[in-house]
Amino acid sequence: MKFLGYSFYIKSVECRLSVHSTSYEKLKSRLRELTGRSNGMGYERRKTALRLFLMGWLEYFKLADMKSKLQVLDEWYRRRLRMCIWKNWKKVKTRFKNLMRCGIDKSKAWEWANTRKGYWRISNSWILGRALNTDILRQANYPFLMDCYRKVVS
Repeated sequence: MKFLGYSFYIKSVECRLSVHSTSYEKLKSRLRELTGRSNGMGYERRKTALRLFLMGWLEYFKLADMKSKLQVLDEWYRRRLRMCIWKNWKKVKTRFKNLMRCGIDKSKAWEWANTRKGYWRISNSWILGRALNTDILRQANYPFLMDCYRKVVS
């Protein structure tokens, strides 16, 4: 049953709230729009839009039990961010320079900077995961679902 975006379930004789599946899918589609490769957003505008949207959505659904779902979605979301950043680096020279700046050795940076694989596929690679790990994205001030969730719930 859905009511105002929430669904209900029973756990050890008490009624609990969760996010309804359609609300969860709307969250995912909105994140897909905000982290799209071709929406023309710059880094700062994207960070601001993501922060506003995530905090508003989490404030609305803060009564629901959704921690495990958010952890899974957070991994997908970080991959989307890596994809956007890789797309913004565009040229081989820029990719090589930025991979070197992120601590990747010269030969591997050159190899991956020259790859012709798709953006989504590269975003799941070990080299981009190491170059743009969670700590680096956090230092760049990108909002994460679990961080925002902890702020809202605490």
